[in-house]
Amino acid sequence: MHCTCVRHADLPNTSRIFNDLTVHFDRVADLYPYPTNDLAAIQRAAAFEFPAERRAAAVAALRPLNEGNPSLAKLAQPGTVAIITGQQVGLFSGPVYTIYKALTAIRIAEELNASGVPAVPMFWLATEDHDFAEVDHAFVFGPEHHPVKLKLEADGGEAPRPVGNRTILRAPIEELRAALGNLPFAEEAVALAERAYAPGQTLGTAFATMLRELFAGYGLLLIDPMQPAMRELAGPFIRSAVEKMPELIHGIMERSAELVKRGYHAQVLVDNHTSLVFALRDGERIVLHRTAEGFSGGGQKWTIAELAAHPERLSPNALLRPVAQDYMFPTAAYVGGAAELAYLAQSAVLYESLLGRQPVAFPRAGFTVMDARAEKRMEKYHLTPTELFRPERELQETLASRLVPAALRQRLETTQGAVGAALNALDKDLLLFDVSQSKALATSRRKIEYQMAKTTRKISMQILAKDQESAKDTASLTGLAFPDGHLQERVYSVLPFIAQYGMGFVKDIHEQVRVECPDHQFAIA
Repeated sequence: MHCTCVRHADLPNTSRIFNDLTVHFDRVADLYPYPTNDLAAIQRAAAFEFPAERRAAAVAALRPLNEGNPSLAKLAQPGTVAIITGQQVGLFSGPVYTIYKALTAIRIAEELNASGVPAVPMFWLATEDHDFAEVDHAFVFGPEHHPVKLKLEADGGEAPRPVGNRTILRAPIEELRAALGNLPFAEEAVALAERAYAPGQTLGTAFATMLRELFAGYGLLLIDPMQPAMRELAGPFIRSAVEKMPELIHGIMERSAELVKRGYHAQVLVDNHTSLVFALRDGERIVLHRTAEGFSGGGQKWTIAELAAHPERLSPNALLRPVAQDYMFPTAAYVGGAAELAYLAQSAVLYESLLGRQPVAFPRAGFTVMDARAEKRMEKYHLTPTELFRPERELQETLASRLVPAALRQRLETTQGAVGAALNALDKDLLLFDVSQSKALATSRRKIEYQMAKTTRKISMQILAKDQESAKDTASLTGLAFPDGHLQERVYSVLPFIAQYGMGFVKDIHEQVRVECPDHQFAIA
């Protein structure tokens, strides 16, 4: 696998705060405690005392899901820190960046261990999230790289239930097999999915089963916050958050206003009625609102004391969740995507008030993986990686312009140059004659240049329309690199990559993750 670095600033839709965090840290040094992609910073963040009693309780709570994992014994040792990442528990492990998150945490832990700081990688299974529509589907591709959406059938209907507890009724295994077509390792990928996403399993256990198989040998510990022992472990922290909620919300609102004032964005909208926790009741996750008397939601009301009395029945929201996680475990670095790390600029208020420490906010590794056939197509049309990160129509126009015969292209450029020169000369004469006529010419000139550019585009597109092979190449390249206008890693499951490259795909990516580099990697496999 050969990789080329692509700056995040050259990728579509990169947020300003994420770009500053990874490239211009001095601009956000007051919002984040440590710079990213810096092993020394993680070593500094690892220098804290974690309560022995809480460490023992954490290890005990992890054991049912991680029996036999050597990282469990390592975590039990004083001084061992955790490198944590996580993701919603979706169909077929969700988007492939889930795998990149885990491998980033694994790589950081490996380098910390090599430097003398004992560390273990951990993965937070976001089983509490209740937005089933976000996780009930997965996208895959076949030999021609056309996106295919597959959908899961599970119990629970429209109720806002934690997705991890939903039981699988039917996973789209046969649809997966058909979509992967004759990719070289399609049956391996299908068998992996079939073993994990069997009817009767919950979405949480299926997701965990798939991760356990993909990362066997890497020591990745799995965390399921819905397990009773985990809820008990988090209880004192959740209770404290509920009791301090008014002042915490006030602090977040001030931080959010500051972010907006500085030209950033507040990832989570917070107002005086916002609650940092949900209520778990009868298998559902109930949205709560703060009131003058306390909290309300789902037709029920609580005082602050009543809600705080049963923290095991509460679930943290997106801002509180990472802080709860880092209370439960000795976290030195949290690996996340751009949006998740943007949350932390707001969550910093909660870290300061509730925990007194905050781990390094570490960007996950990112990859766009292309095969040898795609590489040949890029060479054929002289395409750079960043030219692929655009809608199919724009890529078509780029390819079309490069298909125009050299002689015709030269004639078009010569004509445009001659027209431009003639208009410049005319404009000089008009300026001496009548300024108003010069202004009128400027308007006409824009129309002339537009029409000439339009003629050039029409010629190019006509050539592309006649060249069926080029049209097919365009669809394939876009379908693989930028499906539906999104980066590959945010759309496709890991399964089509396993179908293309085999189970060694995880190992190949692992070897390319570089702790010191925040850039996106454009990989030819």
